Amino acid sequence: MSERRYFAPCAKGLEYLLRDELLALGATEAREALAGVHFSGDAALGYRACLWSRLASRILLPLAEFEAPDADGLYRGVQGIDWDAHLAPTGTLAIDAHGHTEGLDHTQFAAQRTKDAIVDWFRDRHGERPSVSLDRPDLRLSLLLRRGRGTVSVDLSGGSLVQRGYRRGTGDAPIKENLAAAMLVRGAWPAVHAAGGALVDPMCGSGTLLVEGAWMAGDVAPGLLRERWGFEGWRGHDAETWTRIRGEAEARRTAGLAALRSVLVGSDANAAIIGAARQNAAAAGVAEHIRFEHRVLARCRAPEGAGTGLVLTNPPYGERMGEVEALMPLYQELGSVLAREFSGWRAALITPHPELGLATGLRADRRYALYNGAIACQLLCFDEVRAAPARVPESERPLSAGAQSVANRIAKNEKKLRSWRQREQVACYRVYDADLPEYAAAIDVYESDARWLHVQEYAAPPEIPEETARKRLEDLLRAAGRTLEVPRERIVLKTRRPQTRRERYQQLATRGEFLTVHEGGLALLVNLHDYLDTGLFLDHRPMRARIRALASGRRFLNLFCYTGTASVFAAAGGARTTTSVDLSRVYLDWAARNLAANGAVGESHRLVQADVLEWLAHERGQYDLVYVDPPTWSNSKRAEDFDVQRDHVRLLKLCEARLAPSGRILFSNNFRRFKLDREALAGLEVRDVGKSMLPPDFARDPRIHGVFEITRGVPGRSDPAA
Repeated sequence: MSERRYFAPCAKGLEYLLRDELLALGATEAREALAGVHFSGDAALGYRACLWSRLASRILLPLAEFEAPDADGLYRGVQGIDWDAHLAPTGTLAIDAHGHTEGLDHTQFAAQRTKDAIVDWFRDRHGERPSVSLDRPDLRLSLLLRRGRGTVSVDLSGGSLVQRGYRRGTGDAPIKENLAAAMLVRGAWPAVHAAGGALVDPMCGSGTLLVEGAWMAGDVAPGLLRERWGFEGWRGHDAETWTRIRGEAEARRTAGLAALRSVLVGSDANAAIIGAARQNAAAAGVAEHIRFEHRVLARCRAPEGAGTGLVLTNPPYGERMGEVEALMPLYQELGSVLAREFSGWRAALITPHPELGLATGLRADRRYALYNGAIACQLLCFDEVRAAPARVPESERPLSAGAQSVANRIAKNEKKLRSWRQREQVACYRVYDADLPEYAAAIDVYESDARWLHVQEYAAPPEIPEETARKRLEDLLRAAGRTLEVPRERIVLKTRRPQTRRERYQQLATRGEFLTVHEGGLALLVNLHDYLDTGLFLDHRPMRARIRALASGRRFLNLFCYTGTASVFAAAGGARTTTSVDLSRVYLDWAARNLAANGAVGESHRLVQADVLEWLAHERGQYDLVYVDPPTWSNSKRAEDFDVQRDHVRLLKLCEARLAPSGRILFSNNFRRFKLDREALAGLEVRDVGKSMLPPDFARDPRIHGVFEITRGVPGRSDPAA
């Protein structure tokens, strides 16, 4: 058979393993590239790679590579291929486009242009044309655009090789099958199995690691359950060669599983997921070779009679912000179980957070970079489970030079704010806000029954290496904890980055833990873990005091009320009534708890779930004091889109319509580039009071919010509360 060139895409981090796998399958040459491997061999190699590769995502057979600077160049390049050799004139096709080039940056358009070129090629020669079938095409093609060139390939696999065909049920975050196979190879499972060792996964989830391990040990080709292949409708398909290769694989499976003697055990604390794991193992044909147990991690034991083996697991790792700290005890327990029950065994675990790996107390012999989907992870491999040397207590470890600089700045800020905090009885405040640019985070102190730190890391620029950013963050956390005397378990870390409108108000966790803090003698509930914000905007502290001073005897309206803290202060100031409006039921429930904690209950304190603009358009009541603090933007499915720059005039005019003759509007927002349209608000007296509403702990950033007082009155009118 003549030599052919192939390309096997794979997840980043698997390139070298995949190269070795393809060479073992008979490739005459294999060369790794970014997220894939170029390799060569005969026609039979393409079939063997499809059937046997545990690591590749697909197997592609390139047909042509050509200049494709624009859509016309792409069309000409595709038309230069002899399509009669690959597809019948009345056949069906599908095209998957990837990448981009300067003149072609939309994959759907590129796929459409490729389809047009093929269809026109057939129509011009045969008077007939193939049609598109996305589900079961005779020919599936892959188009890659990169650096002004295009590559068209036959997708021999016809779809992702990751989908083996045995999954019947999964947990919350199932690991992909090819990543599981890579973990097994890096963890030396083939050598452990050959030596008679066992495979144990103490947090097995739906059992993917164990099924892949059983297939690897039992010489089962991962493609044997696949019902359809991309090459089956391709005119270049050699059915005789394929039948022979598949028959050989079936014979190897029968012999391999019959000889499989390794002990494979999976356990999980979730009984339902154990049921799903058993279903998956049955579908894979290895149910009799894997024992699944409903068991919490602390009760995990080495299988009876197994002297050695490999412990391999994919533990939870806090993909969302703020979850990492909560997982520390789990990883500590994992390390304890391994050291106690599996001493001398091999072990491997995957995590994107180095601090979680350190929490096990075990010393990794090797670390490999892998990707679980888009998440960059490390696979920690232990040649022999042994406890790491006792670590120096955190309180005794010296700070690095960078951490000491942060500690000095925090101490300086704390001292500067001390007299103000004592005078004003401020319990929650900002003590650091990227004062040193390379240590970019905001640190807020929350005093409750104990002191907590709420740290919001500002995402590092892309040019900063990930390891450098991680080290700086760890320095900052150590410096903050040491200087402010807060243990690590009471430091809550989140990452602030530019957010899409969809992400802005998403819940980060579901711990439901609330702390009671005090401001101005009032009790307020904060949640440090579950949301990006805590429920209390610290920079609005002067505004809440201003509302309290103005509220006596007045009808108070709080729009976009969030957790209702402004309404609490209005009630404390003697407001005749408070009305709080927000679209979120979660925030309104929170507001109700805040009001109740301060004795503001009953019909005088109304909570309204509604879109603010729509509610204002239909409301007929009048209010003496209106506080409106809208989001910069919002696109809730339950309300029309809102943009504070675009819509503030409409919003304020609707507020004016509800304003009593001598009433006052307090308008604030956090859009740094906001420009008030004074001309459109002619007839209203607008006073910029932003400087007077900036508390000392936010003085470094005067643009953090804008605040305006708006009335219908004459400038300089007498107002005892002004």
